[in-house]
Amino acid sequence: MTGLLEREIAFLDALRVAGIQVSLAEVLDSTRAMGAIDLMDRESLRHAFAACVLKRPAHRTTFNTLFDLWFPPAIGESVASEYADDGELLDLADGDGTPPDPSVLRDLLRRLLLEGDEDKMRRFARQVVSDLGRADSQPGRQSWFSYRVLRQLSPETLMASLLEALLAGQERGGLAERVARQTVNERIRQFQEMVESEVRRRLAEDRGVEQVSKNAVQPLAEQVDFLRASRDDMAELRRQVFPLARRLATRLTARRRLGRSGRLDFRRTVRASLGTGGVPIVTHHRPHKPHKPELVVLCDVSGSVAGFAHFTLMLAYALREQFTKVRAFAFIDTCDEVTRFFTPGGDVADALARMSSEAQLVWFDGHSDYGHSIETFAEKYPDAVGPRTSLLILGDARNNYRATGIQTLRHLVQKARHAYWLNPEPSAYWGSGDSATSQYADVLEMVEVRNAVQLEDFVQRLLPQ
Repeated sequence: MTGLLEREIAFLDALRVAGIQVSLAEVLDSTRAMGAIDLMDRESLRHAFAACVLKRPAHRTTFNTLFDLWFPPAIGESVASEYADDGELLDLADGDGTPPDPSVLRDLLRRLLLEGDEDKMRRFARQVVSDLGRADSQPGRQSWFSYRVLRQLSPETLMASLLEALLAGQERGGLAERVARQTVNERIRQFQEMVESEVRRRLAEDRGVEQVSKNAVQPLAEQVDFLRASRDDMAELRRQVFPLARRLATRLTARRRLGRSGRLDFRRTVRASLGTGGVPIVTHHRPHKPHKPELVVLCDVSGSVAGFAHFTLMLAYALREQFTKVRAFAFIDTCDEVTRFFTPGGDVADALARMSSEAQLVWFDGHSDYGHSIETFAEKYPDAVGPRTSLLILGDARNNYRATGIQTLRHLVQKARHAYWLNPEPSAYWGSGDSATSQYADVLEMVEVRNAVQLEDFVQRLLPQ
C-alpha cells in the first residue's frame, strides 16, 4: 500500500506541473477514496481520482493522459502478440520474429472497428505497437513511435468499406449514413488514442515516468500563449469565455458584498463609547457603496495579436454587468468604435466577423500605427474617457517605427480613473526592434498578459473591490 500511496502523490504532483490545481484537501480526499473502492478495478480508481481533483471538463484529457502513465493497464510485454478470435489464440508474428503482414493486421483492425469492442481494440493496439512501433534509435537502445503503427495500418482508409458494411444496403446520403460515418470516425479516433497511449506507456517504462510525463501532455488551453494559439486553441478559449466571466462575476459580487466598510462615522462611534466608559471598543462606519466604473477597451486587431484582442473583447463584454458601461474600440492604423457589434444575446463569432468586415480600421496601408490610432480615438470620441473610466489598451506596441502619440495618450491616462496596457508579448521582447513599449510604459502601467490564466488574474485586479 505504501508504494501505491507514493505513486498517487507523484501522480497528483504531475497534475500540478501540468497546470491542474490540486489542493492538500483534494490529496486527502483522493487517499480516502482509495480505501472505498476496489483497487483491482483500474477504471474505478481513475473515476475516484477524477471526482476528487478535477474542476473543469477541459482538463479531463490531460488527467487521463497522466493517469495512464502513472497507473498503466499493463507492464512490459505482459500482453503478447496475440488476438482472441473465436476462443482461439492467433499469433500474428512469424516464427522467426519478423513483423506480421500489415494486410492481415488491417483486416483484423477492420473487424474490430465493426465490432466496436473497446477491450479487444485496446489489446490489439498493444499488439501492433509491440510488432510495428519499435525502432532502434541508438545502438542498444529502443524507442517507440505511434506514427509507424498508424502509417502502416492507415485506419482512415478503411472508412469506405466500414460504411458499406455498417449500412448493409441502406440508402446512402441520409440520416443512417451520417450516423454510421460519425460512429466510424469515433471508433477510429479511439483506436488512434489507444495506440498513442500504449506508445507513451512503453516510453515511460524505458525512460522513466517523470521524464515522459513532462512532455506527454499539451499545455492546457488557458496556458497557451495567445500569440502562438492554434485555431483549435482559440476555439477552446472562446468556449471558456462565459464560464470564466461567470466565475469572476461571482467572486467580485461576493467581494463587494463582504468588502470593507465605508468611512468611519465619528459621531456614532463616540456616542457608542459612552456605554463603555468612553473607550471606543466598537467602531461604526458609514454604509459602503460599491463603485461600478466604466470600462473602455482600445485594442489592436492587426496580425498575430488579433486572437488576443478578440478573446479579451469577448471577456470584457461578458463582464459588462460588472460595469456601468462598456465601450470597445478597435484599430489597425485608425480607430473605430465596435461596441455596436456586441449586442446582448448575439452570437460572439458573428460579432467578431462583422467587426472585421464592417468596422473602419484601415486608414493608410493596414499596418499597425498606434500614434495615429490613439490620436484618432481622442479626436473622434472625446467623451469616451472620464474620471470613472478604466481604460484598457491591448496590443504588442509594435508600431513599425511610426509616431507614438505619447502626448495624446498621456492626456487620456490623466483623465481616466485607471489605465493599463495589456501586452501579449513576453516581457523579454519588449523594446526590441520596432517595439515602443519603453515609451508607453513611462505613461501607464504595462502588464504582460500572454495567456488566459494571466488575463484572469489581471481582471480580478482590475474590477471594483
